[in-house]
Amino acid sequence: MRKASRLFEIIQILRVAKRPVTAAAIAERLEVTVRSIYRDIAALQATRVPIDGERGIGYIIRPGFDLPPLMFTIEETEAVVLGLALIERTGDKELTAAARKVTQKIAAAVPQPLRQVVSARALHAWGPIAPQPANVDFTLIRRAIREEEKLALSYQDEQGQLTERVIRPLALIYYLDAAMIVAWCELRQAIRNFRLDRTRNCTRTGLHFRNEGDALRDVWISGWKTKPAE
Repeated sequence: MRKASRLFEIIQILRVAKRPVTAAAIAERLEVTVRSIYRDIAALQATRVPIDGERGIGYIIRPGFDLPPLMFTIEETEAVVLGLALIERTGDKELTAAARKVTQKIAAAVPQPLRQVVSARALHAWGPIAPQPANVDFTLIRRAIREEEKLALSYQDEQGQLTERVIRPLALIYYLDAAMIVAWCELRQAIRNFRLDRTRNCTRTGLHFRNEGDALRDVWISGWKTKPAE
């Protein structure tokens, strides 16, 4: 087990312990020497992780120490970092900025040397970035989904016909070539998918569909494979 992984595991063991845990017990669980555990605990204490105890008696973390990033293993943390990197490829500028802030917060929250796992920049997501739709604001759509607010669309279908729609937005799907709104269309009285690159205008209506979103998403999920884009 790598040292960084071991440090994560030691913190996790001590976080859930109801009584002091001896270095021997930790060493047996992690399949390393007791001496290694003593060195690891000293390293964690040096980075201000509030571990109390001593050799022969056991160790425990003082109450109140609970950093969310430490709930993840090394591999889980790497998955989060890579997932955040992939967000940049969606073309959603606000989410990209938020993802970078999350990465910085995780790196700042974990103690050294665990921080190196996040800040080493060893994981990257290369590839084209989806184009930003010219007439649509991602932020507006995401907010409408959260607040269950209807949106008004000027939408051009595959045949080039322009129609005015009022939709109940349910989900936002990001593809490499385009993004898509999943919504209940009041014109069609059915779930429809709307490509943002065909949307000529998208505005708020001030009208809501409170407490209907989850039920409509269930309808979508139960038959989403049969719902083509408009």
